[in-house]
Amino acid sequence: MNMAERLEKTGKMIAEGLDERGTAEVLGLMGITGFLSETLSELKLYSDYLPRVDEYGCARGQRFLHFLWDALDKSPACLNAGFSIPLRRIIAQALFKKCGKNLIAEENVRFNFGQGIEVGDDVFFNRGVYLDSKGGISIGNSTGLAENVQVFTHSHSESDHTKRTYRKVTIGDYVVVYTASIILPGVCIGDEAIVAAGSIVIEDVEASMMVGGRPAGPIRKRRTEGRHGRDLRHLWLKDGHFQDE
Repeated sequence: MNMAERLEKTGKMIAEGLDERGTAEVLGLMGITGFLSETLSELKLYSDYLPRVDEYGCARGQRFLHFLWDALDKSPACLNAGFSIPLRRIIAQALFKKCGKNLIAEENVRFNFGQGIEVGDDVFFNRGVYLDSKGGISIGNSTGLAENVQVFTHSHSESDHTKRTYRKVTIGDYVVVYTASIILPGVCIGDEAIVAAGSIVIEDVEASMMVGGRPAGPIRKRRTEGRHGRDLRHLWLKDGHFQDE
């Protein structure tokens, strides 16, 4: 079975709904063999033990999808971008609250509840992105998060660690958040904004503004040379691979 056939079969199985046997079969299509379906009946993920699990829920099918997402990164198949990027897209379209077309997610992208994530078209997650989605994360069209970007949506009381506050993070269209930046709870980043590498964003960012620093502050307007939207050509890989025009 060639790569396209494996992806097609996986997509059909996910669309029909996964059980233990189906999940084990998808693992086999990923090249992970010898994983007994019986062991999946007792599967528990880290998210099963998080405080918001009762609100988000963790239905069996969602648990299997999240398991497959993480399992892919622990297999040699994750190194085959022609297989792993389309496979993550298939999983995200079933697991996320919303997933537009042309999602590109590199390896080691982590999140706690897929149901708390909304992404538009042509979104790019580079290696090591972490999405604390317990408070909700919304990302617009053609937005990219570079290596090791972290987005947080909750905080704790200093006097009682069990008291938590959740605030949604919203990132607009055609935004670029550069390497190792941290976005804190409740932040809204406007369309076409840029967050410089290594920044800690604690306040809202105006549209078309570049911010940077720890904490981040305005640096200047984005140099668009009069281009906006699609004309900014947010094509993440060579020749726009994995992005349909």
